Amino acid sequence: MRRKAPAWTTLQVETRNGIGILWMNRPEVRNAFNETMIAEMTAALEAFEADRTVRAVVLAGHGPAFCAGADLNWMKKMAGYGFEENHADALALARMLNRLATLSKPTVARVHGPAFAGGMGLVAACDIAVATYDVEFCLSEVKLGLIPATIGPYVAAAIGERLARRYFLTAERFDAAEAYRIGLVQELCVADELDGTVNALLGHLVAAGPHALAATKDLIRAVANRAVTDDVINDTATRIATVRASPEGKEGIRSFLEKRKPAWVEPSATPPAKGTSRQPAKKARR
Repeated sequence: MRRKAPAWTTLQVETRNGIGILWMNRPEVRNAFNETMIAEMTAALEAFEADRTVRAVVLAGHGPAFCAGADLNWMKKMAGYGFEENHADALALARMLNRLATLSKPTVARVHGPAFAGGMGLVAACDIAVATYDVEFCLSEVKLGLIPATIGPYVAAAIGERLARRYFLTAERFDAAEAYRIGLVQELCVADELDGTVNALLGHLVAAGPHALAATKDLIRAVANRAVTDDVINDTATRIATVRASPEGKEGIRSFLEKRKPAWVEPSATPPAKGTSRQPAKKARR
């Protein structure tokens, strides 16, 4: 029996040409989080993880903003709760962010409008982020007497401890050029070229071996910020030996030597972020 698709209330979720697209769909509140949206995002990410046809995931937002962080009505409700209820609520958000950050498929944030607080955390949790030149970012929590706790590990990893100290503590807004300078986003473009820029990146991702991409993401987590010890040397040697001996590794090497495309590359695959331009855009690139 075919499983019925979930009835999303805060998201639009679709799969096209092997790309899972998760649209935050609360434009009336600038795609701000509430408990329903957090639960639905977790479920959508789990579904993309389980779907073997999904090769990469795009995270995007409908309306004028990418994501404004926490919904004010949700925050008001949380303010009336005690520690246990707040802890359970925060844990749900932390687990959703971790599910995004540890997804085995590559993730691309398509940032077309403001990304504040938790929205900035979503950008940092994705593998790659593309933003338009007019986007603003802000970690506004301390101005509300709060802290950027659940998003903290991902933002600090993206921009480094020193810059995290500045932007976590000052809660100042900064523009896309600064986000690019500090490494939060890797591509900048004008609005009309956003989908073309995202699609160009997706084209690179779907050309790579799906198991190799998952193994590479795991490799990055294993070696980042670690000293090169004998254990690390042995671990990395074991990883490449395992991949070389795998069916995908053998097919990749064989296809290269035979000067043909590997079996995992679909002849007509063109992964759309929004079904628009397929041409790479003129842009800032890191």
